[in-house]
Amino acid sequence: MTVAVQRLNHSARDALLAHFLALPTEDRRLRFGSSLSSDGVAAYVDKIDLDRDGVFAVHDDQLALAGVAHVAFGDDHAELGLSVLPAHRGHGVGSALFERASAHAQNRRVRRLFMHCLKENAPIMRIARRFGMDIVTDIGVADAQLALPPASPASITGEFITDRFAFYDYALKAHVAGWKRINPALLGAAAAPGQGQAA
Repeated sequence: MTVAVQRLNHSARDALLAHFLALPTEDRRLRFGSSLSSDGVAAYVDKIDLDRDGVFAVHDDQLALAGVAHVAFGDDHAELGLSVLPAHRGHGVGSALFERASAHAQNRRVRRLFMHCLKENAPIMRIARRFGMDIVTDIGVADAQLALPPASPASITGEFITDRFAFYDYALKAHVAGWKRINPALLGAAAAPGQGQAA
């Protein structure tokens, strides 16, 4: 099954905050490298430069953010942070986010993609190994890096097609979610006794 990954804009800050706050305490510690408070998470979200950085998400059927990738750009490199809610793990969400984020970095002429995490962060370590990243571990932490190929017409076209697919996937989910909200109300109205009928 193909996992649709959509790039987020400024209107998604509240959804981003809700996603990070929905991470269990231990998962939040692994994502940020320390046990950030709710205020600390809010400050992190407020500081994300959504014009310069790339922030990508997988939406669930209720349009909540099931997984998020944040690509922060440096001069000649990019650093990637990933998080996936527990209920959505094991379905390719993390891998889809990684692929989308690395394609975005590649097409912006970034030469290397980095991930920094706690060594005990097993899901991120698995993703790093799956995509052939070079991993260096130290006491308690791990740094992974991946050399990115130059951008090409194929990679740029691929990113465009991926974005179009994500747009249509989101629109479909929005329609289905809307139908689910109004359908019970319509069914309830149809089942209710008629109004204004003679006794």
